[in-house]
Amino acid sequence: MGEARRIVVKVGSSSLTTATGGLDADRVDALVDVLAKVRSGGEREIVLVSSGAIAAGLAPLGLRRRPRDLARQQAAASVGQGLLVARYTASFARYGVRVGQVLLTSDDMSRRAHHRNASRTLDKLLAMGAFPIVNENDTVATDEIRFGDNDRLAALVAHLVRADLLVLLSDVDGVYDGDPSRPGTSRIAEVRAPADLADIEIGSAGKAGVGTGGMVTKVEAARIAAAAGIPVVLTSAVHAADALAGGDTGTYFHATGKRSADRLLWLQHASTPQGALVLDDGAVRAVVEGRKSLLPAGIAGVEGDFAAGEPVELRDGTGRAVARGLVNYDAKELPRLLGRSTRELARELGRAYEREVVHRDDLVILHP
Repeated sequence: MGEARRIVVKVGSSSLTTATGGLDADRVDALVDVLAKVRSGGEREIVLVSSGAIAAGLAPLGLRRRPRDLARQQAAASVGQGLLVARYTASFARYGVRVGQVLLTSDDMSRRAHHRNASRTLDKLLAMGAFPIVNENDTVATDEIRFGDNDRLAALVAHLVRADLLVLLSDVDGVYDGDPSRPGTSRIAEVRAPADLADIEIGSAGKAGVGTGGMVTKVEAARIAAAAGIPVVLTSAVHAADALAGGDTGTYFHATGKRSADRLLWLQHASTPQGALVLDDGAVRAVVEGRKSLLPAGIAGVEGDFAAGEPVELRDGTGRAVARGLVNYDAKELPRLLGRSTRELARELGRAYEREVVHRDDLVILHP
């Protein structure tokens, strides 16, 4: 951990705000003190994924708790995002560090051009010495294009910027083998594989009540990052300095996989399928076992109303999603193509119809 050169740090709402809403300036300053010190030598780069916009907007709008409806959440985010970035800007200014804000939705990340732009922007901010602060664009994100929680966003950003380490900070100092508030439970220091947590019941709710995630979302984010070749430390915000220094704190998730293409990770974890293609048994074997492209001949049915370039699920005959991919046809084009070979389609309709429905380079397997 101490040798990581590019680090993504995620901090939750509960670590920045009060339970009734509103930013806690002392907590923000304490976090900034740690982050500024870590990057002060110029050898380490940090990207911060910060929650807190909605929570920061509660008190100014007279809201006693986080609203359930999307419209009021967006209103709170609109007010709170400005307050959040202003607080970070003022706090980092004490160290002569400029802040750059990057707001993302999952829709941005599932579209190739937007994905490249996000990557380029973050790289340039780091190269110019600015401190990138990433958040979900809650003011415009709808239910269909939300990441759902900033833990998952942080895992995907860590992969996007080719980070050496992901640090997830919250109000809990790690994963425990039971309810941490009860005597006799112990902190799990290391997780080498998902099976290590198979018998552990992970809590789903945070203590402060101002965020959307809990330990479940943090563990899932850690698994996403670890599977993409990025080790993870999950600990509390008060132990941030120890985590970034490589100290024995929190729960350390060892990397379990290798880095894959950025957009495939986003396709698997950040995209929302706009429809589904039902495959026959032969096509399921070709796609899942043979890692082949999906051709019209192997499709038995089409569900939903999607456009070319959008993500769709590939399902077997039982309805189980076995893969996800970017489709090359509109939904309305496909019915007349089903069950037919590309050679036949090219002869009848033209060479444009000789292409795959989903190319193997735009496809991720969900269930091998």
